[in-house]
Amino acid sequence: MGKTNSALVTRRALLGAFAATTVTAAPVYSKAFGFLKGAGDVRRLKMYSGRTGEKIDMIYWIEGEYIKESLKEVNYFMRDWRQNSAINIDTRTIDIMSASHNLMGVSEPYTLLSGYRSPKTNNMLRSRSRGVAKNSLHMKGQAADLRLASRSVGQISRAAASCSAGGVGRYSSSNFVHMDCGDVRTWGR
Repeated sequence: MGKTNSALVTRRALLGAFAATTVTAAPVYSKAFGFLKGAGDVRRLKMYSGRTGEKIDMIYWIEGEYIKESLKEVNYFMRDWRQNSAINIDTRTIDIMSASHNLMGVSEPYTLLSGYRSPKTNNMLRSRSRGVAKNSLHMKGQAADLRLASRSVGQISRAAASCSAGGVGRYSSSNFVHMDCGDVRTWGR
């Protein structure tokens, strides 16, 4: 077995070991950056897409390293389902989503309403709603619209805003929170 394969096997072995303990083990916060204190040394992402019926529950970061295979799955999961197109989702946005999820102490997955949007999809949505930005960060893979059944828009937005790492929009009437890795700002009610 070559170096690449042995490293992959080691990584998979680590994933299995950490996956078995992630839910019960207390995360270590000492090495985490300020806004990611909720993410810990093992970062996990759990989401469900009502549009595609797909689910994702994975560890995507261990001890300072992103797992490339996991990020590829996140990119595909958060694709523009209308155009079946995907781009790389900014890891800063993924980190904000993970940290916010951990800060709320929930085990249920986020419901993903919108991740990446192609310009065509963004223009179509913009023609139907004033709330869709012309230069939306969704088109750069830097934003996600999310909800949790067990938490209010206010609770989700407070968790995301406490990361002080990007934009947080509250859309109470539509029951979702926008998270992005752009400038730190908040809006909505």
